[in-house]
Amino acid sequence: MKKFDIIALGELNVDLLLNRICGFPEVGKEIFAKEMTLTLGSSTAIFAANAASLGAKVSFLGMVGNDDFGAFVKTSLEKRGVDTSNLIEVSTAATGLTAILNYDEDRANVTYPGAMSIMGVKDIRPEAIAEAKHVHISSIFMQETLHRDIYEIVKLVKDNGATLSMDMQFDPEEKWDFDYKKILPLVDIFMPNEQELKALTRESSLEKALDVVRPYINVLVVKRGSKGSLVVTKDGERNLPAMLNRNVVDAIGAGDSFNSGFITAFVQGKDLEYCQFLGNLTGAINTTAAGGTGAFTSKEAVEEAALKHFNQIIKL
Repeated sequence: MKKFDIIALGELNVDLLLNRICGFPEVGKEIFAKEMTLTLGSSTAIFAANAASLGAKVSFLGMVGNDDFGAFVKTSLEKRGVDTSNLIEVSTAATGLTAILNYDEDRANVTYPGAMSIMGVKDIRPEAIAEAKHVHISSIFMQETLHRDIYEIVKLVKDNGATLSMDMQFDPEEKWDFDYKKILPLVDIFMPNEQELKALTRESSLEKALDVVRPYINVLVVKRGSKGSLVVTKDGERNLPAMLNRNVVDAIGAGDSFNSGFITAFVQGKDLEYCQFLGNLTGAINTTAAGGTGAFTSKEAVEEAALKHFNQIIKL
């Protein structure tokens, strides 16, 4: 028996959200925001928190500064039921922060990566990985040192007996420097969205992108938003339509919530068909409340939302 079902390995930061802003920032001038919220940020943290709410035993392996924001991150994860014993605190960098300026349905973001940019393979204890059945890695391009060390990190995970899922997410520099021919054969479940997969393969259509990566994958899960999801193995592929919410509150974090449902089912030994179903469902449940974790306050709350909004029963 492993101590944890899942280790979430990836970026951690706080989000500083500014709302009701009086105009647009200009160099040399100052404006006011009438609302401010400080919350736990990062795609990997959304994944970890929501997987924990579904009943998985989740630990977070990430890096924060030895500062007030780092303490906030730690407390926020623990409140969501995520173990923080593998959290790495450093004095050489501050905790990462994203300042989000919200304007109606649009936003402007500025991110200071801080500590999350310096965590690499040298910081990851093999003993920690050995405690988990599964490791999930996310947001590769947001983490400079992890990106550089990604092959060695993947090897470390596999050498210590864990299964591995990966959601590389968007590359802000749009270089898509990811050696998928070398790395994907070691990844049990690769989880990009459709746009990311096409960008990675430099193909204009999903069909051509699939042809490019098919020789290297074990299981490929392509998130397609309102079109649902596609699971591809060497034996074939299965498209599952989305469960559409007609009254979307917020779609932020829907892909991370999909990942949390899929991987929680996977570590419980469910077949890929049910993993895909639960991924689609948790991605849809995400849209029923504000924020990436708003609908995932407890397993009971998730089960209630599944039944109320989508007439579905979760079997975990």
